[in-house]
Amino acid sequence: MRNFRKILKYIIPYWSRVSLNVIFNFLAVVFSLFSLTMVIPFLSILFQTQQEVYELMPLRMNYDAIINNFYYYLHLMITRYGEVTALTFISLLVVIASLLKNGFRYLALYHLAPVRNGVVQDMRNDIYKKTLDLPLAYYSQGRKGDIISRMTNDVYQIEISIIHSLAMAFRDPMTIVVYMAWLMVMSSQLTLFVLVLLPIAGFIIGRVAKSLKPTALISQSKLGMILSVMEETLTGLRIIKAFNAEEKMRQRFVSLNRLYTRIMNKLYRRQELASPLSEFMGTSVFIVILMFGGAMVLSGGTSLAPEAFIGYLAIFSQIIQPAKNFSKAWYNVQKGLASAERIDKVLSEEVSITDSPDARPKHEFKSGITFRNVSFRYENTYVLKDISIRIDKGRKVALVGQSGAGKSTFVDLIPRFFEVDEGEISMDGIPIKQIRIKDLRKLMGNVNQEPILFNDTFYNNIAFGATDVSDEAVIRAAKIANAHDFIMESPQAYHTNIGDGGGKLSGGQKQRISIARAILKNPPILILDEATSSLDTESEKLVQEALKNVMENRTSIVIAHRLSTIIHADLICVMHEGRIVETGTHQELLKKNGIYKKLHSLQMFS
Repeated sequence: MRNFRKILKYIIPYWSRVSLNVIFNFLAVVFSLFSLTMVIPFLSILFQTQQEVYELMPLRMNYDAIINNFYYYLHLMITRYGEVTALTFISLLVVIASLLKNGFRYLALYHLAPVRNGVVQDMRNDIYKKTLDLPLAYYSQGRKGDIISRMTNDVYQIEISIIHSLAMAFRDPMTIVVYMAWLMVMSSQLTLFVLVLLPIAGFIIGRVAKSLKPTALISQSKLGMILSVMEETLTGLRIIKAFNAEEKMRQRFVSLNRLYTRIMNKLYRRQELASPLSEFMGTSVFIVILMFGGAMVLSGGTSLAPEAFIGYLAIFSQIIQPAKNFSKAWYNVQKGLASAERIDKVLSEEVSITDSPDARPKHEFKSGITFRNVSFRYENTYVLKDISIRIDKGRKVALVGQSGAGKSTFVDLIPRFFEVDEGEISMDGIPIKQIRIKDLRKLMGNVNQEPILFNDTFYNNIAFGATDVSDEAVIRAAKIANAHDFIMESPQAYHTNIGDGGGKLSGGQKQRISIARAILKNPPILILDEATSSLDTESEKLVQEALKNVMENRTSIVIAHRLSTIIHADLICVMHEGRIVETGTHQELLKKNGIYKKLHSLQMFS
């Protein structure tokens, strides 16, 4: 129920719509009850058992006064105009009541539509916002497919199960309550007997519905695994084909899909039990009431006349369908709660990297960045250990070392993509934890080893994250990154769509667009993670020259495997197994005859 309450909180902003829905549903139920009640006087005229009432009672809102006065005017009409006219009059009342009932029902659904769609919209917005707020470490621990499943399929399950059931949740219980209250007025003895039977039927249906949730939870988890395999397949399709692994991947997918199908068969079989079970229980209760009430009428044990008893049965029969709908909705809610539980795990996940209460704004970079005994762990394994270094403003600092030495993690700690476990990083003497995250990251421009582009135009990819940027600035950045020429050769120049992840571009072109994006931002700190690794020799030379110009009077942190690209760096840090083992300029490190000299010799030899 905790997850159900969390879903209900999304309905609160739409309370006015919900209130109108309840009001119109109530009016629809009242007119529906009125049209059904008209069967009693219709039968009494038809079978000539009409009560002859000669006096009006004072107008009061009670059953006896309403029935007495209605039959007074009905008897008056029969006396003056005949029975056929009275039947016509009652039939007309039923038609009018039906028109009003369906009109109010439509108005109820009309006001419910913004609630249903608004709740789902708000839920999707919250989940997407949460995915943006969660730190990168969260996604390195989970499967992308499972996260996508929670954002798409689980929200859809809530929409078609819980939110879709709102119409029945607001209307059907009200229908049952109003009808039962009227039946209690008609015959309290018979209705009390009904109230004993209904909880028994409800208990049986509820027990079956409760078993749906665990199965649904397992099914959503397996679907997440299927989506994960699909995502991996699409991402690694080139490798799968290159290694002739199609059959292996197919078997993996088929195995997961077969397991998911078995679980869903079990789920649907239980879910489809809702309708026949509720109908059987309703019919059984109806027959028992028919026998019990019929015996009471025949024995004179009730004040109900035969036509009133038939009207009683007609009204009670209309409770069966709302009860059936409500039980079906309960089944759907149990299934939807499994999805709600999975979504809640994402929404309740702690955002570990946030602005501290004393975070201050910072709009310029003045002196330098300092690492003091910084260590970082990933799943109890140290990736960085006891890092102490100062990066002065305006200097070009290069990080070199073997893969896995911790170079990318080093630069990811500066914009707080990850949080240090030990030690402290400060900027201009201020701990970065005391600087607003948006301001901190605004001071930096990133170019990753694997260029990350979006399914959009050249222009929008270069201007990504920027506001009020001019066309001239975008073109200037593209020219510096040596991207302008191939962009202009595209069909729509800067407004050409580059495809999913830049799929229409070569590796070097992707990287140059990524570099242009960083150049346009014009930050005081540049972080280049193998920024030229995807470029051909000619393009690399041009981009290196452009980057050299861009890095003038600017702090640059460069991760490089090709040592030829960083020989002019002001400071080179050699990293090995998460530690900085050597520092110095190119010439100084060669003289030390250490790890850097070894790496340099290997590259020169190759």
